Amino acid sequence: MNVSDAMTPRSDLVVVEIPGSRNDVLEYIQEYGFSSVPVVKDVDGDEVYRGLVSRDDLIEQPDEDQLALLMREVPTVSAEDAIEDVAATMVDEGSRRLPVVDGDSLVGIITVTDVVRAIARGEIDGDTEVEGLATRAVNATHTETPLPVAEREIGLANVPYAVVLDDDAGLAGMLTEVDVLEVARVVEGEASTGDSIAEQDSEWSWEGIKATGARYLPTRNVELPVGAVRHFMTPDLVTVSGTRTAKEVAQELISNDIEQVPLVNGTDLDGIVRDVDLLEGL
Repeated sequence: MNVSDAMTPRSDLVVVEIPGSRNDVLEYIQEYGFSSVPVVKDVDGDEVYRGLVSRDDLIEQPDEDQLALLMREVPTVSAEDAIEDVAATMVDEGSRRLPVVDGDSLVGIITVTDVVRAIARGEIDGDTEVEGLATRAVNATHTETPLPVAEREIGLANVPYAVVLDDDAGLAGMLTEVDVLEVARVVEGEASTGDSIAEQDSEWSWEGIKATGARYLPTRNVELPVGAVRHFMTPDLVTVSGTRTAKEVAQELISNDIEQVPLVNGTDLDGIVRDVDLLEGL
């Protein structure tokens, strides 16, 4: 199976263009739940691929507005590459989306979800039991944790989720980056840099006036509600046992439109099965 069999073609892609702003990307991510958006630029009438802007980029750089400075370079693939090779690249590089390019032209996008969908359909190997694929280190938070704190926990853990636990350490829900960005908003304001002081002998001092007044710089921040995580999490959890196969778990992920699922043994939380874990099984 090749990339061309699973990718989303350029005709079906949402892209943002340089010059543009973070609000363009935030709008698409909030509306469609994308993890990242391709960036293109018009060069003499031709569309040229430039990079990707991800959810992480928006959260980690709240003061940056320009797409050209927000976007990142990621590996690219061709339409003829084998799916297994692309899955290995995604795992090695930590990239959820790989642009499919022909020269400088963007011809499509291949995502982790596209590969998981192929596993779910039985088009590539999915017979491995997830007991051996699950990640044992689980990022967790509490139902009463303020959302901004939980967002920082997710960022510091470098994962796109937090399993939400109640007072008895029971599974209460899941909080993801998508949940956070759905309620995020960009707030503009000003910050004072203090009084600008001129020395008596300075060439730009004006008739002995030394304090020329306070200076202000525009600021831009991503603001999150301060309510408890329980108000923003997804409460209805899908869980799996270790005897389920990668194909069966892939079907759960696709049908529920989720990227990870807790691995349980009875009522005990044993790990997390991420969509990228299924790629490692290839």
